[in-house]
Formats: sequence, C-alpha cells, structure tokens
Amino acid sequence: MEGIFGSTGVWFLIGAILVWFMQAGFAMVETGFTRAKNAGNIIMKNLMDFCLGTIVFVLLGAGLLMGEDALFGLVGIPNLGVFTDFANYDWSTFFFNLVFCATTATIVSGAMAERTKFLSYCIYSLVISAVVYPIEAHWVWGGGWLSGALFGTEGYFGNVAYIDFAGSSLIHMVGGISSFIGALILGPRWGKYLDKSGKPTLDRKKVAFVRAIPGHNLTIGALGVFILWFCWYGFNGAAASDMTQLAQILVVTTVATAASTCATMIFTWIRNKKPDVSMTLNGSLAGLVAITAGCTAVDVVGAFFIGVVAGILVVVAVEVIDKKFHVDDPVGAIAVHGCNGLWGTIACGLFSVSTGLFYTGNFTQLLVQLIGIVCISAWTIVCMIGLFQLLKHTVGLRASRVEEIEGLDKHEHGLPSAYADFVAAPLAAEMLDPEGVPGDAQATVVTEGAIPPAITESKTHGGEKLSKVVILTKQSKFEDLKQALNAIGVTGITVTQVLGCGVQKGASEYYRGVKVDMDLLPKVKVEVVVSKVPVAEVVSAARSALYTGHIGDGKIFVYDVEDVVRVRTGEKGYDALQDEEP
Repeated sequence: MEGIFGSTGVWFLIGAILVWFMQAGFAMVETGFTRAKNAGNIIMKNLMDFCLGTIVFVLLGAGLLMGEDALFGLVGIPNLGVFTDFANYDWSTFFFNLVFCATTATIVSGAMAERTKFLSYCIYSLVISAVVYPIEAHWVWGGGWLSGALFGTEGYFGNVAYIDFAGSSLIHMVGGISSFIGALILGPRWGKYLDKSGKPTLDRKKVAFVRAIPGHNLTIGALGVFILWFCWYGFNGAAASDMTQLAQILVVTTVATAASTCATMIFTWIRNKKPDVSMTLNGSLAGLVAITAGCTAVDVVGAFFIGVVAGILVVVAVEVIDKKFHVDDPVGAIAVHGCNGLWGTIACGLFSVSTGLFYTGNFTQLLVQLIGIVCISAWTIVCMIGLFQLLKHTVGLRASRVEEIEGLDKHEHGLPSAYADFVAAPLAAEMLDPEGVPGDAQATVVTEGAIPPAITESKTHGGEKLSKVVILTKQSKFEDLKQALNAIGVTGITVTQVLGCGVQKGASEYYRGVKVDMDLLPKVKVEVVVSKVPVAEVVSAARSALYTGHIGDGKIFVYDVEDVVRVRTGEKGYDALQDEEP
C-alpha cells in the first residue's frame, strides 16, 4: 500500500466506486429527459451495459488496455492475469479501468433512447467494452503510443505528452462520437421531425419543422445531474498523487462546472427571454466534461474560461445537431460529451499552465492534443460505423413504429408502466374480507346482497330546475373559485385537471432551444350541479373570482340536467343535492 493516494491507495478505490455510482446519475438524467413510457427500458440499459461490460472487460478488455505493448503501442497483449495471477494481479487498476469503461458505454444510451432495440443495445455495450474503449484507452493510460513512443520524454515532441488526465477524449468524446453515429444511423423518434405538410418523417432531407418532445420528469433529471456532479469528484480526482493535487482537482472541477452552468443559464435567458431549466442542467454536465482532461494541468482562471465556453457551446451544439443536422438526441449526450469532450481536450493545449499556448506562447501542446484527437476519433468512427451498420442489417437496430409509439417498456419488457400508480388495478375494497377489516373501516365495506333503498320523490319540492355549471379556468385561480362557490352555498363540486386552449391558441415557449407551441395549456375544470342556488348567482360568483381582464380567464358553460339520484338514500332531484340534516 502506497498510502491513501497511490495507485493502490484507499482514495483511489473510493474514487473508482464514485465513478461506478455515476451509472445511477446517467440513468436518472436519461429517464427524466425522456418519456415515461420508456423509463423501464432506460433503467434496464444503464444496468445491463455495466453488467455485460464487466464480463467482457474481464475476458478481453482488461488485457487490451492494461497488457504489455504490442504493434508499436497500439494495443495491449491480453494475458488473462485476472485468472492466472490472483496473488499479484493489479486489482486496483483493474477495477478503476472497469468502471471508466462502463461510463463510456452508458453515454450512448441517452442519445439513442426511446427507439433502440434492447438486444442491439446489449450487443453494442459488449463490443465497446471489449474492444473499442480498451484499445484507445491503452494508447494513453496503458503505456501506448500516445503516452510513450511518440509523445513521451524521448519522443518527437520532447517532454510534451498528450494530456487527458481523466477522460475528456478517451471516455466522453468517444461516447459522444458513438452517440452521434448511432443516432444518425438509427434515425429520429417518430414525430420529432415533420415534413412540409406537417406529417412525421424519418427522412432528414424532408424535414421542414422540428418538434420539441419534453421529458416527463425534470426532477429526476436534476437528481441525476447532482449525482453526476458529486461522483465527478471521484471521476477526476481518483488518480490524484497527493492531497495537494486532489484539492486542486476538486477546486478547478467546481469552478469550471459553476461557470458553465451560469453561462448556459445567462445565454438561454438572453436568447429565449427565460432561462432554460433542462439546458442549464446540461450546462453543468458540459462543464464537468470539459474540465476532465485538464483538471491537473489548468489553474482557476483557465478552469473558469473552459467552463464559460462549455456552457455556451453545449447550447449551440444541441441546437445545431437538432435543427441543422436533424439528428435526434433526447438528452443532449452528443453536445455534452462529444462536443465538450473535444473542447476540453483542445483546451489543455491552450490553458495548461506549464505547456499551454496562452501561458508559454508555444503551439506544441496544442498540436499534440489535435493529433491525439484525430487518431482517437478516427478509431471510434471506423469501429462504430461498422458495428451499427452490422447491427442494422442483422438483428435490427430500431424498434418497430408500434413499439416506439406505445412505449418500449410495454413491448421490450412487459411493463404496462414503470410507474405502478398509473396502471389500472382492482379496487382495494373489492378484495377486502369484511371480517378482516379493523375498526371503523368495516363500515365502508358493503356486504354481499345488500339492497339499496327505493328511489323517492321529494315530498316538499317538485319540478325545480336542475342545472349543471362547468367552469374552465387557470389552475392558479382554483382556490379563489372554490371559496366563492362555497360562500353562496354550493354543496359539492367535481374538479378535473385538463388540457385545453381557447381562441388565443395557447402560448409559445422553448424547450432545449426548440420552440414549443403550447396549444394545450394546463387548466382546471370545475363542475357543479345546482337547484336551490340560482344559476345566475353561481355564474356571477365565478366571474367575480376569476376575472382579471386578461386572455385566459376562462369560460363558463351552463347545461340542463334531467335528474339526479343520491345512491345511498335514494333521494331524487332537488333533495339529492341538499345537505342532510345532522
């Protein structure tokens, strides 16, 4: 043991465990930013890409990454030491690289969400964990050619080596490139892009309109971002050599992320007149990705500018990828990981305090970074195009249109819904045994064979008019309306949350840079049936409570009601609407 910071230290392993927990963060981000009908599918993918990846990394990937150099530093030699050298094997480094490998694989899940076959995704995860990531990671972290023969202290560029301390290029850029290729070959979600006639199209050349498809749970998405930010301190800091370097990593990581988040918020606020919540969450992730490569090489000033650029870049990249390239990425993985992984790696050539252009005036480090980026990108592009095309023409890459529209949860996993409370279930009372119900609860259970009382005509009233008043208004005015109706003696109301719009045709907002025409706005529908209380008085009270003088105050509809019966007593008409005497 070399203390808590060495390659076998306790902190090294704790940091690796934090990296593993990033799987939960990615799962929450992807689930929250997509639709509820695919939540179970996304959770399953984030679980299985790690589990499947672990198996193939043990069998092949670890050797390709950590093994002895072969082919001029292009690949490690698999030696199966994990099986043959139990006593002396470098278990710490193995586990560290295993959890990083899983991060690379899981990035693609979000970009290809809601329309990818589960089987195809599993195969993809196996291949990237077994071959694609281990080989390119070996070039830098396994002693390969990017760290030794060409760029090491005795290499062509002297003591200027390729900088990627924690994986802006090796993990995030690779994941982003894979996401772009996968989403491009896969095609967009059905209904995301429309042709000139307003009909959904999967042909990028025919796209005339871009639709926003908001995620179903922004709270879950935000939780995922906070989890990722927390775990990123392990992601960037696990390999710190001492306490001083660890503290530096934590500070620059925080500064870059905070600057990126603020930049995204301000940028979207200026452009859209309102700060975009989901895009700002992406801004946090963009800052984390961008600072990952140079977290040991840049100072606080450099981290700040890296973060500011990342925060603006992620917004521009999301919109260009969506509106110009018409590549559908539901969670922004391409912009967050691909574009900012690229930016973060280039930034090392600019902001490295010892070798960066802005600090030394020397272009060498920037040139080294660009050469490494080109080579890593080329390897990833060749591998992923081949893999996704092979999957497309064999087992199939995309789910059917019916499966996509109805939800992958239902068709891929047999889940009616990932949220059980939204599934119709037998009423509890229908399954209760009256003898087994404790206390007063027995009174609510009707015994079999109970006979309801006969329907009775009113003895004191007859022929009174029954009227139904339906009121549609803003959710914010409901309490005022309820109090107004109660004040005039209305004895019961039915309230429904609905969507709708009047002659104003809703309002326009922006979601992730795409205009959302809110044709259907959240409204409250209040229904009352009255007889004793005059309809005119109900209408007058409702208008007084709801009136602001602005569009959207609501509407009131009045209907004739033929009859009403109180189920429990059999009272009919006027009597059925009145409060019972105590």
